[in-house]
Amino acid sequence: MNLSESSPLGKKSIYSESYDSSLLFSIVRSRNRAQIGIKEKLPFNGCDVWNAYELSWLNEKGKPIVAIGKLVFPCESPNLVESKSLKLYLNSFNNTRFNSTEKVVQILTQDLSRAAGMPVQVEIAELNSVEPSWIGVFQGICLDELDIECEHYQIEPDYLTVSKNPVFEVLYSHLLKSNCLVTNQPDWGSVQIIYKGNKINHEGLLKYLISFRQHNEFHEPCVERIFVDIMRRCQPSELTIYARYTRRGGLDINPWRSTLSCDVVDNLRLLRQ
Repeated sequence: MNLSESSPLGKKSIYSESYDSSLLFSIVRSRNRAQIGIKEKLPFNGCDVWNAYELSWLNEKGKPIVAIGKLVFPCESPNLVESKSLKLYLNSFNNTRFNSTEKVVQILTQDLSRAAGMPVQVEIAELNSVEPSWIGVFQGICLDELDIECEHYQIEPDYLTVSKNPVFEVLYSHLLKSNCLVTNQPDWGSVQIIYKGNKINHEGLLKYLISFRQHNEFHEPCVERIFVDIMRRCQPSELTIYARYTRRGGLDINPWRSTLSCDVVDNLRLLRQ
């Protein structure tokens, strides 16, 4: 199936006037994973945390309710959901009446789990129940002040090297950028790398992350590619990759991949989000 022809990406948007689950468009994860050598058993644990800031519906009297949604897709799910289709789907709630927030959670959970092929966790907080929170920051050493010369803006794993000096490090960068696979629109992100093993060359790691700058791929495969490349080139005993992308259409996507279990993933909101 040609993704550009079958998905709503790059097409004029027609907003449904009532709830419509058929708007959700699933993309098989295995196709992208095969490109980086992942066949059956996943080399990581993880999830994709989505925040929906433009979530609204009508109560039984027709009065609008506005809320924030948190959607957690397990990385083991056979499908990811294309983000524009999710935006259109969520907008189909705007003029539909529901008798309770719990009913909206039930429907979202049912539809998204069907689209992903595995149970999806859904939380909804109405705005009047949300406590104000501070903007979060990634912990660790920021790589962005390194004085490096960059020449390659297509992925270059050869930049990843190590020294024989075992360490535990938490590193991050705000310089991650790639492009949408279909529309070529820029996707801006911050990424945190937590690892235990031989010390990764910081300059090479930053140049590797910057080399995604003209690469076309969805958020989730980009993070999985970073994980796989670092595991293959640097062979850490533990590795976690966490990317926080800026929102588009009221949605931000935040993939988390790790050799550790993903019982708790901190859904911190960064400054650009």
